[in-house]
Amino acid sequence: MADAFDLTGRIALITGASQGLGAGFAVTLAQAGAKVALAARQTGKLAELKQQIEDAGGTAHAVAMDVTDAGSVRAAFDDAEAALGPVDVLVNNAGIAVPKPFLELTEADWDAVLDTNLKGCFLAGQEAARRMAGRHDGARGGGSIINIASVLGLAPIGHLSSYCASKAGLIHLTKAMGLELARVGVRVNAIAPGYIETPMNSEFFHSPAGEKLVKGVPQRRLGQAEDLDGALLLLASDASRYMTGAVITVDGGFLLD
Repeated sequence: MADAFDLTGRIALITGASQGLGAGFAVTLAQAGAKVALAARQTGKLAELKQQIEDAGGTAHAVAMDVTDAGSVRAAFDDAEAALGPVDVLVNNAGIAVPKPFLELTEADWDAVLDTNLKGCFLAGQEAARRMAGRHDGARGGGSIINIASVLGLAPIGHLSSYCASKAGLIHLTKAMGLELARVGVRVNAIAPGYIETPMNSEFFHSPAGEKLVKGVPQRRLGQAEDLDGALLLLASDASRYMTGAVITVDGGFLLD
């Protein structure tokens, strides 16, 4: 069964790959044997990650992608295919948050979060699915789309209303996509992380307010990026061939409390 997690010969594209979880996902998929397309708005930010993967014996290619722009998404997939081959796995990871009280949230704040977190996953997911579906009867088979949601799409907290709404929408979009795309051989699933420590949030989680949040997690600890590796490799590989429309929570029991 261990071979089921082998991604040798697969091509994976990761959005928001320039930092944080996206960069970690790219490294994990490359270590499992996949060739990885690293997507971000500015490819210059991807140079160090690309070099890291190549130094470890992997194959990586940087592509410019603005997930909120359909033309940019299409061009990025064309670039990735020309360099690496047809994309088998899409990790829809690009996302932002605007932490503000609901009454202070502006229309521009709302649009920025929903455009990136929800519309961006729709655009990238649709582009990937069209290409994957076209190969359904071919030797490569369909493909896997992995949407990075959040437990906050299932249980909201204060001051993140636009983020919570975007992730709740993404969870339902995952299910709708999974339902429609199953017949063309494309699996669509989501990972819903809980509180995961990244360079961007580490300072907050070690503040009094952040430590209070962590104490509310039944495991009484922050998640680390590598805690998502099991779910990622499951959904990217043939080990999940009978899964679609599923949402895997990786949250230390956060939703149980």
